[in-house]
Amino acid sequence: MIRLLIVDDHPIVRAGLAGLLADEPGFAVVAEAADGEQAAQLVAQTRPDVVLMDLRMPVLDGVAATARIISDRAEASTPRVLILTTYESDDQILAAIEAGASGYLLKAAPREEIVAGIRSVAAGQSALSPAVAVRLVERMRRPEPPASALTPRETDVLRLVAAGHGNRQIAVQLGIGESTVKTHLLRVYDKLGVDSRTRAVTLALERGLLPPA
Repeated sequence: MIRLLIVDDHPIVRAGLAGLLADEPGFAVVAEAADGEQAAQLVAQTRPDVVLMDLRMPVLDGVAATARIISDRAEASTPRVLILTTYESDDQILAAIEAGASGYLLKAAPREEIVAGIRSVAAGQSALSPAVAVRLVERMRRPEPPASALTPRETDVLRLVAAGHGNRQIAVQLGIGESTVKTHLLRVYDKLGVDSRTRAVTLALERGLLPPA
């Protein structure tokens, strides 16, 4: 029996998944959580085999919850995390996999694909939707930009982002307009192939584009 924990902030989605899986042989939904914090707590209480994790949730998002679940549990009893979401950006896919997720499926996937993905993950294998697999392959083939790819001003903006400043604070410190700050950030995102401030800073640090804090 594969014990499942469903994590999603929408009650209707949780109910739909529970209903979809209730009649599937060998599956048992042992708990449901409305956010990542609750999910981490329920993992310790219910010891599921697979956690079906949404990404965007209040309190603690899916990536952070995945990282906590993977790090909190002893290796022998660590559940597998299968991301089940509507989002498929490069940034989110990589962040989830780097956090320790064993699979990444889209909610729009056919029932058969979701069921097969759960069984694969429970068996210690990975599960990626075809669309996500294509995105990962494309990302791996994409050459990394050299350190000179960011202009001095883009580096200044990203450095202040890394220090925790908002766009308005950055604009004041650099003596430029807030809209200009946003433009610089969009260019940084495009050059690094990301779509969030956190991922831009993380990737820039990894590639030596920013000095470590």
